[in-house]
Amino acid sequence: MIELPILDLHGKKIDVLKIDESTLGGEVRHALLKQAYVTVHTNQRQGSARTKSRSLVAGSTRKLYAQKGTGNSRVGASRVPGRKGGAVAFGKTRTREDFRSHMTRKMRQLANRNALLAKLVDGEVKCFSALQFKQPLTKDFAAVLKACGVDRSCLVAIDGNNKNARLSARNIENVTVTRIEQLNAFDLLNHRFVVVDKASLQAFIDGSATHDKEAA
Repeated sequence: MIELPILDLHGKKIDVLKIDESTLGGEVRHALLKQAYVTVHTNQRQGSARTKSRSLVAGSTRKLYAQKGTGNSRVGASRVPGRKGGAVAFGKTRTREDFRSHMTRKMRQLANRNALLAKLVDGEVKCFSALQFKQPLTKDFAAVLKACGVDRSCLVAIDGNNKNARLSARNIENVTVTRIEQLNAFDLLNHRFVVVDKASLQAFIDGSATHDKEAA
């Protein structure tokens, strides 16, 4: 059983939330987390790599100098692959559009929950009783992060209706804001800390906040 401290906005411990590891996969499954991370990363590839052939390189087609009489070797246009700034011989000219990889729905769901377990085990989850602000103000959210010791990259997972918290956090450097139902293994592993409020965390663990959509 994991005991997660619940903090107030001043960073003081006011409660404890007990979390059963079995609801998040029981143990950290490194192979599954790597597969999930690589899958999302692969699915983000655009496949738009290009190299310029001789017909695409900007430059004149004029023969640079006479064939004979100069004492130099024979030479043609400036766009040939053998010259600096010229074309690429046998370059990539076609787009591969499909780099996509696939994981089953149950594997994705388990990977998302297991990534949260990994963060809990490492003590990198900062859970607050509530993340409510009277008005959207960046310095207020920055003060909250400082109070709880967040000094590296941070993922803020909140309810979609919490507009003030979202607007307060979005302009802070190295802070990414996401909806709790869109929490996924890729984002969790890409950030050092996770900041979440108690209600949102319980909704994710209970399964009432789910949004099973494979990342593109």
